[in-house]
Amino acid sequence: MSTLETPATPGGGGVPRSGASAGTNAAPGGSGGVIHDIGYQRYTGARLGRRHIVAGLYAHGLRTAFGLGRSAKAKIFPWAIVGLVTVIAAVLTAVRAQTGQALLTYAGFLEQVVLLIIFFCAIVAPELVSRDLHNNVLPLYFARPLGRADYALAKFAALVSAAFLLLAGPLTVMFAGAAFSAPNLRGVGTELGDYLPALAYAAIHALVFSAVALPVASLVRRRAIAAGAVVAAFLLTTPVVGVLTVLPSEDATRLAGLASPITLVGGVGDWLFEADGRGGIAIGGFGPLYGAVALALVVAGVALLLARYRKVATS
Repeated sequence: MSTLETPATPGGGGVPRSGASAGTNAAPGGSGGVIHDIGYQRYTGARLGRRHIVAGLYAHGLRTAFGLGRSAKAKIFPWAIVGLVTVIAAVLTAVRAQTGQALLTYAGFLEQVVLLIIFFCAIVAPELVSRDLHNNVLPLYFARPLGRADYALAKFAALVSAAFLLLAGPLTVMFAGAAFSAPNLRGVGTELGDYLPALAYAAIHALVFSAVALPVASLVRRRAIAAGAVVAAFLLTTPVVGVLTVLPSEDATRLAGLASPITLVGGVGDWLFEADGRGGIAIGGFGPLYGAVALALVVAGVALLLARYRKVATS
């Protein structure tokens, strides 16, 4: 580091005082102040740009979803749900290995743990968006070459990925156990034919549930209230399905599942993966309608999220 020079003044103000350390000059008039050159330098590395900023935000969001790089307290709830879902899958795998009979299909497993998926989204979504709103750090994000849509889509992708990983891990445990217990390669191929559609079903859960949870959480600054609002968004629609199913009209009963995200995804699963109706929803010939509504819900959720952050950035 070089030392900044001070102009000489009458009385020797520009001469360093006795005992001054190297790299410092005494202030004029003997006031005891010093001037330090702390050596600011221009950044000469590569400027990676917007794409890498979005990728970094996505990676940070995915780590946040599981509490990685944060305190032990932040890891309790997400990893408790991960552990519980994995234990259920391990127990089912062990029972199948001992008895040779599967208690649940892959798709049936997803339908049995649907409440745990909701709770996971309710925990993670506020961590991804409500914390930034509460701490008023969005202006810092948008001061960089990061668009409002970039921020919203990176957060949405992080939640979808986290929810998918929550389900894909236990499904893989079940598949591995079944594959090792298969008598021959044909049996492994049969299991693979059931496992891959189940992964697609898990992706549908992740997309639809994230499209509901994240826009709701982005409206609330306090994480606890946001988590309650997300759970309410899923569960308060369930009684509507119950009311519609008791109507005398057969078509009304088959369309009742459209009223709730939970039964909506179940209807899509019955249409695409369970032609015999084991999902418990009698959708009849309305499978394509269930698929179209699920797609529309995802598109609407993303659109609402983008609209929310356009407003946040200008408010």
